[in-house]
Amino acid sequence: MPQSAAPSVAALPVAQAPPPRHAHTNPRLRVQFAAAVTRRRHFLRAARRISILVLVDAGVVLLGRSLLMLARDHGWTSPLAVSLFPLGFMSGWSSVTAILVGLAFVGGYATEERWASTGTVLNGVALGTGLTMWQSLESLGVAWTITRWGVVTVLLGAALASERRLLNLAVVRGLFGRHHADRVIFVGDAKGRTEQRAAKEVLKRPGMHSLGWLSEEGGTQDYLGHPSAVWEVLCERGTDTVVLCGNLSRALFDTVVEAAAVAGCRVLSVRNRGTLMATQPRALNGGPIRMLELTFPAARAGQDVVKRAVDLLATTVLLAVISPVLLAVALWIKVDSHGPVFFIQERVGQAGRVFRMLKFRTMRDGADAEKSDFASLNRSGDSRLFKIPDDPRVTRAGAILRRWSLDELPQLINVLLGDMSLVGPRPFFESDLAAYDDHHFLRLAVKPGITGLWQVKGRSSIVDFEEVVRLDREYIEKWTLWLDLRILSATVPAVLRRTGAY
Repeated sequence: MPQSAAPSVAALPVAQAPPPRHAHTNPRLRVQFAAAVTRRRHFLRAARRISILVLVDAGVVLLGRSLLMLARDHGWTSPLAVSLFPLGFMSGWSSVTAILVGLAFVGGYATEERWASTGTVLNGVALGTGLTMWQSLESLGVAWTITRWGVVTVLLGAALASERRLLNLAVVRGLFGRHHADRVIFVGDAKGRTEQRAAKEVLKRPGMHSLGWLSEEGGTQDYLGHPSAVWEVLCERGTDTVVLCGNLSRALFDTVVEAAAVAGCRVLSVRNRGTLMATQPRALNGGPIRMLELTFPAARAGQDVVKRAVDLLATTVLLAVISPVLLAVALWIKVDSHGPVFFIQERVGQAGRVFRMLKFRTMRDGADAEKSDFASLNRSGDSRLFKIPDDPRVTRAGAILRRWSLDELPQLINVLLGDMSLVGPRPFFESDLAAYDDHHFLRLAVKPGITGLWQVKGRSSIVDFEEVVRLDREYIEKWTLWLDLRILSATVPAVLRRTGAY
């Protein structure tokens, strides 16, 4: 394991070395800023390996098909061989595609642990060959079709299983050596027997490289720091994978898993506990030590792509449909009161990035400068949630626009620009970050949204900032595309109910 100089701040518990309070030096924001790169690295590494696997699988299927035909034409002259492998049997790319689809359907490309699983390969080949042979039931009969299906499944399945094991042991290690390796940090007692066994098992996997240990006990040459300093260590090391090997307190366990997940790291745990940031923790097969995978950064990177594509498509369609409404609202604002049509304000987005958020102006011109004069009327009592019922600064048109949330429509342009998403936490002010506690920063791990759980569950009627943060964390931890669709479908009824709208 590599040697490293004894760290200063990172080696101490957080209680002795509190994180910097300034927003842009806070390690929680720095980790989030680097998370997109880490997830992209996981995604590209997985895509590279899957692409190689698909190409080699296709080659083996084509070679196997050729060998079957060669054996029929030159070695087998019995009617049985001709019946099993007639001229044109599994010809063309349709049969190859069917087998690749079958492998994908049973998870043959899902995780490295299943790539070399003989059972997974046989199931995939059985499904793929079944797709290509079902039509022969009528012409050949059930008995001959099942016999042909069984022979092809066993022979081709054995060939693909052997190919995948060789690829996993040889080619993958060669193509993804230290330069492309997963950079791993272990968490636990670096001298413990169970922890050392777990570390050895992890490092046996293709493409794993140890950066060192986070441990409550120091004294080893690859000691990186106390587990409570995980945010600072992740900032410095560019980690890809975090492995929890030993017993930690619940608070430390949650801190490490949350930090690693926000950083875009893959998280493995030897202990069967904890589901933070993972909708479906899964067990990894293979090896004498059972491990759980708590996060899926490669899948998350792919989900980000899907989410962005949905945002672009839906926003483009919406803007095209509602453009007459936008024009009418703009004219109404100009007629109703003096000032610009749009209200532009700097807000904080993903990883603390500042962007210019657009809204239709709903207050008199210059109202933002009067904010301090009306601080005593703030219903929430929290400057991070500045909400005043019957705000005297709101114009006549603005009151109606706010009641029906029409003032938020220009943020569709922010979605097109990539500053926001249709669904996500609401963006706050940069000045609010100075008052954030450590657990508040997680809400900045994703792009802010026009709507979200906060909006559909109460809008301005929720005046407790901790409740807002809880809803934002719930959204981040449980995100799926279906959750976004449910929130979007619930937004219209929430707007029509006008609950908490002012």
